[in-house]
Amino acid sequence: MKNSKLNNKKQGTKAVWGGQSELFYQGATQVPIVNSVTFGYDNVDDWFDVAIGKKEGHIYSRNTNPTVAVFEEKVRVLENAEAATSFSTGMAAISNTLSTFLSQGDRVVSIKDTYGGTSIIFLEFLPKNGIEVSLCETTNHEEIEAEVKKGCKLLYLETPTNPTLKILDLKRLIKSAHESGALVVVDNTFATPINQHPLELGADIVLHSATKYLGGHSDAMGGVVCGNKDLIQQIFHYREINGASLHANTAYMLLRGIQTLELRVLRQNENALKLAEHLEKHKKIEQVFYPGLESHPGHKIASEQMTGFGGVLAFSVKGDFDKVKVFLNNLELAHLAASLGSVSTLIGPPKVTSHVEATVEERKQLGIPENLIRCAVGIENIEDIIADFDQALLKI
Repeated sequence: MKNSKLNNKKQGTKAVWGGQSELFYQGATQVPIVNSVTFGYDNVDDWFDVAIGKKEGHIYSRNTNPTVAVFEEKVRVLENAEAATSFSTGMAAISNTLSTFLSQGDRVVSIKDTYGGTSIIFLEFLPKNGIEVSLCETTNHEEIEAEVKKGCKLLYLETPTNPTLKILDLKRLIKSAHESGALVVVDNTFATPINQHPLELGADIVLHSATKYLGGHSDAMGGVVCGNKDLIQQIFHYREINGASLHANTAYMLLRGIQTLELRVLRQNENALKLAEHLEKHKKIEQVFYPGLESHPGHKIASEQMTGFGGVLAFSVKGDFDKVKVFLNNLELAHLAASLGSVSTLIGPPKVTSHVEATVEERKQLGIPENLIRCAVGIENIEDIIADFDQALLKI
């Protein structure tokens, strides 16, 4: 099906057919893995026309690759964007995007609750390059708007946040940023294109760690950025020179994962909500952080800008970190591991997962207590997961 005809289709259909508008080599229905570094031409004129962009084609896989191009197109369709470009990891997508638009003397505004790796960029790397960084209290929209109005090149947002699942009012903050002439970049990794569409809410750029939900099986790493053609072309140019390119084999694995994206995410939405509701009533749980709960302070906003609340929740157990260790060590149906978005449940404290690079003091500043646990619920039968959590909680 031609990709132009997918505009009125549902996300599950786009996940399967996006980027696959015609049959491939010798009538193949599945995307071939093109493991070629370089691409040859029968004559110099054709080669030159492709090199200068006059004709479609590929020159060198650090720049573009046929398999990778299908992955980029599939995500572009899912995010309803004009263009997309890919990266070797999610952090490559984030760092390359920021480096494309920020230079010495510029100012960027963001929130305190960004992903740990992103926080390190804001706290360490950008200041070293003479870029001013203002990190605001995550849910203080007035503070964010005030900092943006002081003047900034870029507003960087993440919602739901990692790992405390705070919610930002995207439409409000995007409007404020554009009134001040700032670009808006939104990390949509937690929500996925199934649950949230930042571009439709006005964002200029949306990015993903494809390692997480897009791939969905914890067996391939990648990143992707979507937006209008002019902005994506600038990011692509930076990436093609810096070399954080996605490999064809990895692109194929991510493509295969995306085909079941809607099925997986809908199941994980359902599982996470049931687990959050159960834990909220448990006597050994201090607090549960999940935007699908009516008790969550961002529930109203999340309900307005999301179609589902995602597969990640966080909760704090009553007691110190020793209690956390006892609970985690007694789980049987969850991997004690970093990352999220996999078909199997992944769980761990932020101090050894999302914010392992941060110090105790930095985590404290970010509102991440030492007894906090992040859980990325898989697609297992939720009754089994709840029973496993209950037996582990009995041990503390």
